[in-house]
Amino acid sequence: MNTTLTTPSPLPRPRSRTAPGGPAGTRPRGAAGARPRGPADARPRTPAQGGPHRTAPRTLPPHTVFAERLLAVLSGERPVHWMLGHTVGDAYEQLVRLAPGTPLRSHGPRPVLRRCSVQVHPGRGTPQTAVEAFATIATGARVRAMAFRLERGEDQRWRCAAVELDGLGTAARPA
Repeated sequence: MNTTLTTPSPLPRPRSRTAPGGPAGTRPRGAAGARPRGPADARPRTPAQGGPHRTAPRTLPPHTVFAERLLAVLSGERPVHWMLGHTVGDAYEQLVRLAPGTPLRSHGPRPVLRRCSVQVHPGRGTPQTAVEAFATIATGARVRAMAFRLERGEDQRWRCAAVELDGLGTAARPA
C-alpha cells in the first residue's frame, strides 16, 4: 500500500482591497483617460515633425445655431423653456403659442435643417446688431419655411427677437 503524505493546503488568502502594486494611493497613475506610453516613435507627432495637421472645430454661425435650437423646440424634441435665456421681446410668447402643436414634428424621419441663410445688410462702420434669417426644414417629404430675427444685446450675445413659421408666427393673439 502506497501512501503519500500530503500537507493540508493553506487556506485561501482574502483578496486585497487595494489596487495591484501597493496600498491605495501609492501606485503612480496617469491623467484620466491617458494612453499608456509606448516607444517615442509610436507617439503622435506634431505637424512640425511630419504628423497630421489638426484644425480647430468649425463653429457654426449664430443664425444656424438658432435655427437648430428653434427646430428642436418646434419639433417637440426640447421644451419651450429651453429658449428662455435665448429670446428677447415677444419671441418667447410666439414660441409658447407655436410649440404645443409641434408644427415641425414628423411621423417619419427626424426633421432636418436643409438651408439657413441671412439677409445681409451692409454696415455703416458699426458692428451688426440685428440679423434677419430664414431656413428651410425638411419634415419627411414636406419642406417648411421658418423666418426669425436675431438681435445682439449689449453683452454681445445673440438672442431671438421674432419667429415666424409658414406664416403661423403672425397669428393674432387671443383676446
